[in-house]
Amino acid sequence: MLNKLVPLFIVVLLHNWKVSSESVRNVYQEPLMLTPLIKSFNVEEAKLQAEVVFDEFRDIKSYSGYLTVNERYNSNTFFWFFPCECDYLNAPVVLWLQGGPGASSMIGLFGEHGPFIVNSFYQIEIREHRWTKKFSMLYVDNPVGTGFSFTDDGGYAHNQSVIGEQLHEALSQFFILFPELGNNKFFITGQSYAGKYAPAVAYTILKNKKEGSKIRLEGVAIASAFSDPLNQLKYSDYLYQIGLLDSKLRREMKQIERKSREAIEQKDWRAAADVFAELIYDLRDNTFFQNVTGFQEPMNYLKLEDRSLRYHVQYLQRDDVRRAIHVGNSPFHNTTMVDKHLTEDLAKSVAPWISELLDNYRMMFYCGQVDIIVPWTGVTNFLQKLNFSSLDEYKSRDRRFWYVNNELAGYIKQAGNLTEVLVRNAGHMIPRDQPEWTLDLITKFVYNQFT
Repeated sequence: MLNKLVPLFIVVLLHNWKVSSESVRNVYQEPLMLTPLIKSFNVEEAKLQAEVVFDEFRDIKSYSGYLTVNERYNSNTFFWFFPCECDYLNAPVVLWLQGGPGASSMIGLFGEHGPFIVNSFYQIEIREHRWTKKFSMLYVDNPVGTGFSFTDDGGYAHNQSVIGEQLHEALSQFFILFPELGNNKFFITGQSYAGKYAPAVAYTILKNKKEGSKIRLEGVAIASAFSDPLNQLKYSDYLYQIGLLDSKLRREMKQIERKSREAIEQKDWRAAADVFAELIYDLRDNTFFQNVTGFQEPMNYLKLEDRSLRYHVQYLQRDDVRRAIHVGNSPFHNTTMVDKHLTEDLAKSVAPWISELLDNYRMMFYCGQVDIIVPWTGVTNFLQKLNFSSLDEYKSRDRRFWYVNNELAGYIKQAGNLTEVLVRNAGHMIPRDQPEWTLDLITKFVYNQFT
């Protein structure tokens, strides 16, 4: 079964992302490799080549290309960077990492908060509540082997330490490519399995700080964070309380959960991942969750599925689009290989890193009220078991209402460097479900405007 194990946090509709070689047979341009130019100090030429010029993108300026993060294994990270639409030289720089493992950040760009939307006619529209209105946005296909990023077989990441190092290398090159942003505040954001990716790269930056790393990290914000499986694997009571399980099914689900937690405690990582996949998410479409609820995807208990998320995948296979964003004939990978190499990582925790990070950086964990796969109950359960200086304050602090334009958007609790947020009427993909509220939330976090 393990060779079938797929990412737990990618919409079912995206399972068919695999693009055949025929889809790119008419594209002869090579991917734009920027690292040789960066290392030879030819930064202006690199930036000139990376600029995206394409009429369909209107007047939205952007840059894209590849940064080599491991020469030995030909590991190359694809990025797409959008300068802030206002006050570019001073605006914070925000990195976005999708989850998965193996989900492309093009989901976030086109499906959640980037400047572009691909409609059902495969045409570009400009998103109203785009994050580029407030920040310079850096979308990265992470880890290598995800989306347009690619690597030889030996370069796939097997753990979060490797992913942290790969991202740190990519970011170091990025800030050489854009030296004018070197003094800008930098934030790491992401979603779902980025609950591991984001702490991994933040922890790597923290470790390298003493060695002269010039990345000016200010904070980390993670939506629907899957970070600590042992303390988040508690679905049965939650699903019972929202009416998706009856008492008999709750008992059955508890037994499956117990098996996975026991495997984690015994450090039998593959067995834990196996049971976890059977419980709630698997390509075979016969998980326990699917069989007993009739839901096809555990993203939002108010929606059975969201078909519109597939539109951008086809759009990105157009020859002219590929040329414009400098990916050439590089395949757009599905999740299989990345997930295969991270099978054991699935059940491991990054909670110790988060505890240390909270004593050094501001961190926000925000959850959707109607998320199933990473519910608020699981996130708050692991947050309450962290070991950081403001833990007691966090446990005793009352949460407060959060309003956007006089409408109740959710609930916020703060203690020390930790901010915990519940977003009303949002599922797993919070910026997609509540775009205006999420833009308000991330803006308040970045500018430290919570009152």
